[in-house]
This record gives sequence, structure tokens and C-alpha cells, in this order.
Amino acid sequence: MYSAYLRSRHALCKELLSRLLKRYDYVSILGKQVTGKSISVSAYSTSLGDTGERQCGFVVQILSRTHCSEYSFSDITEDTIDQIEKNVIEKTELAEGLEKETVSLGKMKDEPLVKDFYRPVEDGVNDAYPSDKAVKRLGAIKDRLMAYSDKIVQAVAVLTYYDTSSMFLSRNRDLSQDYTWINVMAYAAAREGSNIKNSYSVGAYNSFEKSFRFIEERTDQIAQLAIDLLHSEHIVPGVYDIVTDPSITGLIAHEAFGHGVEMDMFVKNRAKSVNYIGKPVASKLVEMHDGAQATLSAASYFFDDDGVLGQDTTIIKNGILERGISDAVSALQLGTEPTGNSRRESYKRKAYTRMTNTFFSEGKDKLEDMIASVKHGYYLVQTDNGMEDPKNWNIQCVCAYGREIQDGKFTGKIVSPVVMSGYVPDLLGSISAVSDSKTVIGSGHCGKGYKEWVTVSDGGPCLKARCKLG
Repeated sequence: MYSAYLRSRHALCKELLSRLLKRYDYVSILGKQVTGKSISVSAYSTSLGDTGERQCGFVVQILSRTHCSEYSFSDITEDTIDQIEKNVIEKTELAEGLEKETVSLGKMKDEPLVKDFYRPVEDGVNDAYPSDKAVKRLGAIKDRLMAYSDKIVQAVAVLTYYDTSSMFLSRNRDLSQDYTWINVMAYAAAREGSNIKNSYSVGAYNSFEKSFRFIEERTDQIAQLAIDLLHSEHIVPGVYDIVTDPSITGLIAHEAFGHGVEMDMFVKNRAKSVNYIGKPVASKLVEMHDGAQATLSAASYFFDDDGVLGQDTTIIKNGILERGISDAVSALQLGTEPTGNSRRESYKRKAYTRMTNTFFSEGKDKLEDMIASVKHGYYLVQTDNGMEDPKNWNIQCVCAYGREIQDGKFTGKIVSPVVMSGYVPDLLGSISAVSDSKTVIGSGHCGKGYKEWVTVSDGGPCLKARCKLG
């Protein structure tokens, strides 16, 4: 069941909707409340606060055949509903001079559906985790990291969890949803003289216990990696055979054909992929998906901010670009079906087409065979950051480190950081092996350009490919 606050405003929002529908053909109201905590324990301090995703408010969307207008507000009461109605009417009218700046839109589908969606936390803890218990458990993780070696000079353990409640109302729809996501992160910094390196890992599940255990089982690995990176080297730039771990596979999926197939970019003529639908863009081994219902992860919801049910969209199949992903308004402009990818940073911000859970499907190869087949190259591990150019299909992915492979075996040499770059179809076309299992990592955030941050996940199997590294 969604939050008590939104339930208390449901009848008022229905009344506002009813009034506005007397004036406009299509009106929707989205209400969203996100609550949660962030608890951090380091070698020197402990902090408790609200999650960065925290928000609470409403947005009205009005759609005509020529334009889309929106008005947001933080609360609605019996005393304010009249003023809100007046504000919506006044502030969503086209400003003088914009009458010619219109688009051609079809009629928004508004198929009848009344349904409450709820996804409980797997281990039975609904919307809270006792702060004292969290501090104690995070402190134990921090202590183990610090005790691993005198080279570890700082350690941090963080629990972040957030509960998302939303309701969507239109003429024919009355939807609500509630779900939670939990991240536990551990970070270690190692120092040798003036040289400092760090490593981290994140447990991200719909379960407090799973998220904690993921990190608790890896504290020694986190500390040891930070120490190992003290002796890492810079890579000699060149073109190499690579094997990617699921984190880097997900980074490639996200940057290569993530933003590039967000179909509001098609509307704006900012994506090269619009001209390649139905054409090969990758190796025949490649299948790629996105969708709120494609897997269970950080971006798994029941309906998007346009009231469209979450889906599993196949973007690439057998190397062929099948389709993009879209919000409802972009789909109207393009004459396509929306894919449930409309997302807002908050109720105060515009909805855009956004990725959700983006990943490559598993293949048939064994990871050990993929590594054994590399004459000289690198096993690339752990996402740092990435960017792409949807207009020209250039990509840059930064990996935290790489392990050298020589004649099918690890040499023990570590290079860090490693920058992958190139032309997207060249990279995806070079994929020659895909491992038989996948991991989707649900601890990330993504911006649209330089802003508009939303939670995302990405991942997949391990891939063998060929790429320029530097």
C-alpha cells in the first residue's frame, strides 16, 4: 500500500482532476513521495541523515493536440485546491508569442486501469532499518577494513535505503505503487608514502540482509584491492583484446546504446540510431534489454511517471537494433508505443525518456575459456564513469582497473585507470564471446546530460571484444 500521506490527498487530487477534465481533453496527476535514510560510519565519524532521493509533491500534466503543459505543487488541501486549479489554468496557457511554436500530437491513450502495486522488502523489513543496528553493523565493516593492514588509512561503510510511493490519476486510470531499494557500500583507502589508492564495492538488493552480507563477505577483498592498486601502472595506449566484468559490460550497455536510444533524442534529431532501426549495429552474439520489468533492480517500478506500465524492451537482438525506449509524449510525436521509460528527477522537474535497468543478455561461453583465448590483453573491472555522443556514436568508458592477460593467463600486473574509447558499432561488432551468466548491478545514478539524476542499474555477462585503451 502506498504512503499514508498520498492516500490522504487522493480524494482531493481526484477532485482537482475532475474539475480540470471539464476544460481539457487529457489531464493526469502524478503524486510522489520518497523517504529513506543514509547512515555512514567512517574511521573518524558517524552520520545519519535523509536519503538524497527524498521528495514529496505533485505534478499536473495537460496535453492538447499541439502542446504539453505541466504545473507542480508541493501539497493540496481543502483550503488550497481552488487556488491550485486557478494556477494550473493560468500558468499552463501558452505564453504570448509561442502560439506558432507547437507540435503535432496524437491522442494520448488512457486505457482503463485501477490497481495498487506493492513490492515488499524480501526480508520482511518494510520501510525502516533500526539506526542503532545499522551503525553497529556498519561499524563492524569499517573496523574489519581498518584492521586488515596498516596501509589502510581510511574506511567508510554506508547504508542507503529509500521507499518510493507514487500515485497516478487520469480520466480512466487510478494507480498506486510502493517499493523499496537498499544499498550497502564499503570503501577503503590505502597509502604508501605519498601514493594513495582506493577501492569500493556495493551490495544492492531488495533486502537489507542481502545487501549487508554482500559487503561483509567482501571486506578483505576490498582492502586488498586498495593495497594492490598502490603498485598499479599506466597502460601503454593501444588496441587490445579485452574481457569485461559485468560492471564494465553494464557501462558499455548504458553508454553505447542507452542514451542513444532514448527516443526523446529522436524527436530532437540528436541520435544517430534513429536511422539504424532494423539494421545490424553489433555482433550477432549481442542481445540488449532495458525496462522496469526486465529484471529486479534499482530501477524496477510498476508504472512510470506517465502512468505507463513498466516493460521489458528488447533493444538489440542478434546484433540488430530492434527499437528504442520512450516516454509517452515522445511516443505520441513519433507515432510509436511508449515503453514505460518516462522518469522525473522529482515532481518539480520535467519528465524525460530515461533508461531503467539496462543490460546485455547472457550467452553460451565460459569465462575461463574467454580469458584463456586472449593472447595479450586485459580483464577490465569496475565502472568509474563514462560518456557517449548519441549524435556520432563515439563512446568513452573509464574502468577503475585492468588485470593483464598474457597467453591466456593473468600476469599479476594491474593497470589503473583504464579508458576505453571508440566508435560504438566497432566496439559492439568486435564482441566474439559472451559468458553464460550475468549480473545486473543496481547501485547507480544517471544524469540526462549534466543534470536530471535518476536511479538506474546496468550489467550483463562478461564480454570478449577488441577496443582502444589508454
